[in-house]
Amino acid sequence: MDRSLNELTSTIRQTAAFVATMKAEISRVVVGQTHMIDCAMIAMLTGGHILLEGVPGLAKTLLCNTIAKVVDCQFKRIQFTPDLLPADLVGSLAYRQDNGTFYAKKGPIFANLVLADEINRAPAKVQSALLEAMQEKQVTIGDETYLLPRPFLVVATQNPIDQEGTYPLPEAQVDRFMLKVIVDYPTLDEEKIILNRMTSPVQTVINPVTTASHMITAATHVESIYIDERVQNYIVNLVFATRKPEMFGLSGIKRCIARGASPRATLSLASAAKALAFMDMRAFVTPDDIQKIAFDVLQHRIALTYEAEADNITPVDIIETILKKMDVP
Repeated sequence: MDRSLNELTSTIRQTAAFVATMKAEISRVVVGQTHMIDCAMIAMLTGGHILLEGVPGLAKTLLCNTIAKVVDCQFKRIQFTPDLLPADLVGSLAYRQDNGTFYAKKGPIFANLVLADEINRAPAKVQSALLEAMQEKQVTIGDETYLLPRPFLVVATQNPIDQEGTYPLPEAQVDRFMLKVIVDYPTLDEEKIILNRMTSPVQTVINPVTTASHMITAATHVESIYIDERVQNYIVNLVFATRKPEMFGLSGIKRCIARGASPRATLSLASAAKALAFMDMRAFVTPDDIQKIAFDVLQHRIALTYEAEADNITPVDIIETILKKMDVP
């Protein structure tokens, strides 16, 4: 095992060499927001999808556009509105007048990186069409089924403040997002950098540092990263504690949880931790990897009781309590 782990470590170090360069290139445009950048890269490396929640103007769109340029892949932005139709997203059959036949006119979902801007402004049918494409990685137009390009990453955004005219995502659909990231305001120093950079007459030119095919290769190496059985048990226990907290001496939070995380959370936690290890050029997952990404994987998968909401208890509070109580291998 030690020999094979050493060989895997050597392979990971060679394959993951682009990560530091990619982060540096993105940071030339996106100031701060390191956690959002890391989470976007995790999603890209694992084939997951990410939900960004934050007020407008926090570089969510800029990040997606920059990643597409750095990876040299196709980027499409879809502004979700109440009058959007599923066909506007996935495409439809169009009539060809010259020969009287129909052909598939593909929609903007056919891109490597898709930004679903303000996803909660579109009605349920459109949300469902997007989330089906995310899950199946394919789209049916007419009688034909078309595979989506690889890598395929959906970055959805929603504004947590303005709720008028919105259609909140049902819990079952939110669960399909691997990560939910709360995007906060920049610091004072970061905002000064943003001001200087954006008011400068010199425009920053983004250089591609990797390719879509290299990202696919990297994703296969992420899957091969080793997770020890003790770390696997740690992952399962964390997720299970959101369902049966009393089993782990956490009876105090049982009244706060209406519904715990699904088995999809267990898989997402393991995959995200593997991606973190890859980005750190390690061939194995540590408990620290689990703790770093636990909030982003679990917070949107825990449904609170009315009692918890009345006491201003959040999913983040529950996850913090579980992490503090759980024995670390």
